[in-house]
Amino acid sequence: MAGAYDDRDGKIWMDGALVEWRDAKVHILTHAMHYASSVFEGERCYDGTIFKSREHSERLRFSASCLDFEIPYTVEEIDAAKQAVLAANGLTNAYVRAIAWRGAGEDMGVAARRNPVRMAVAAWEWGNYYGDAKTKGAKLDIAKWKRPSPETIPHQAKAAGLYMICTMSKHAAEAKGCSDAMMFDYRGYVAEATGANIFFVKDGEVHTPKPDCFLNGITRQTVIAMMRDKQIKVHERHIMPEELESFEQCWLTGTAAEVTPVGQIGDYHFEVGALTLDIAASYEKRVRA
Repeated sequence: MAGAYDDRDGKIWMDGALVEWRDAKVHILTHAMHYASSVFEGERCYDGTIFKSREHSERLRFSASCLDFEIPYTVEEIDAAKQAVLAANGLTNAYVRAIAWRGAGEDMGVAARRNPVRMAVAAWEWGNYYGDAKTKGAKLDIAKWKRPSPETIPHQAKAAGLYMICTMSKHAAEAKGCSDAMMFDYRGYVAEATGANIFFVKDGEVHTPKPDCFLNGITRQTVIAMMRDKQIKVHERHIMPEELESFEQCWLTGTAAEVTPVGQIGDYHFEVGALTLDIAASYEKRVRA
């Protein structure tokens, strides 16, 4: 599948039915377009099975509740919609995007309780999120924007509005020839990349930021559990910027990113080392098990 995302062949599940890809549209006065009342999930299907599909569906409903709306579909119905999309498009290895939002209705202000909640699921073939960085190591910029305090946003939700500063940070990084950007949080601690969690290695032990103001990714949790099964010591803690120069290896995790090595962050350089490659290979086996 190729071309602009609004001009492709295929089917998209929308509000309970499969529709032609090009017909999956919303009105210009959709509340989510004006006030960011939207939540979503990114998932990958490997050899016909969506990895942790139910966990993603549960998180979609949880994210909606964080934004004060309820998705009118159960977890089981959301899972079934994803399978229907894959089948309708003949996909066995694909990226799956489920999204729910407040649509157009009687309200067109900040409040929108009378507007319908809508939902859609699309799927398409998508290779490595960071291209050849998957093997060579990604180059990251350091973003000027910071992840905000949990008192200002529902950081535990995968909500569209929280990605605004991520988009700006990634654009700035790409303009410098980087694949992505690493963000600090409002206190100055290392936080995450624009759409992926981050890990570091020092003396055979792994250090990763404590997710107390950003999303605790499903892939992140999976990788931490894998490492603990391998008896690798993992430290979930606050990481100061000056510690970056002491780390030997680094990688990113996310549904789209999977496990991607990092070779450089700003002026700091990292080895694409044995532990990073082992975790990447182990994750690849895990998602296809």
